[in-house]
Amino acid sequence: MRTSQIPEAIRILRREVRRWQEPIVGVVAKESRDPFRILIACVLSLRTKDQTTAEASGRLFALAKAPASMLRLPRGRIERTIYPVGFYRTKAKHIHAICRRLLAAYNGGVPDSIDELLTLHGVGRKTANLVVTVGYGKPGICVDTHVHRISNRWGYVKTKTPEETEQALRRKLPARYWVTFNDLLVPFGQHLCQPVSPYCSRCKLAPYCDRAGVTKSR
Repeated sequence: MRTSQIPEAIRILRREVRRWQEPIVGVVAKESRDPFRILIACVLSLRTKDQTTAEASGRLFALAKAPASMLRLPRGRIERTIYPVGFYRTKAKHIHAICRRLLAAYNGGVPDSIDELLTLHGVGRKTANLVVTVGYGKPGICVDTHVHRISNRWGYVKTKTPEETEQALRRKLPARYWVTFNDLLVPFGQHLCQPVSPYCSRCKLAPYCDRAGVTKSR
């Protein structure tokens, strides 16, 4: 896919994703623009299906919606509340550590810079970018496995890791698409452009796609 084809690809994706469920972080953001809730939802979502994350987030935020009240919850109760999200014990530990750090260093607020967010336990570049873009409306590109895989499959970038993909997209992708790129590619990757045997015969982006690395499709 050439850079000149990106605007048309984005237009197609915006039409296509309407039929699929919105990623959980987008749902949380619409319910509340609170960066703390977005941060915690992001932490819960890692290696976990959206439906499971949505249910766990709802249960947890019903108990606490701020760092101070979250920290007052015993770790065991957080574990039971967020189960069965992936690595729920580790995530409960990270949530406590995050809340302590936010209270000690930021007076209970959530920092709005990627570098500061990366100092929090369990927060990687994907989560940091999501908090900055969705929570604060600042420029950033969230790159998860779907964005990394699809950007390379298109032939738009040629990278080996999500971190390399983020930097390549920052150099190449027009800034007006940065914030929404993840929201479009995640449902596209979950439902159509799947890791193994993607549905190329149904894909309206097929004319623009290099199909790099695709050995089998449907």
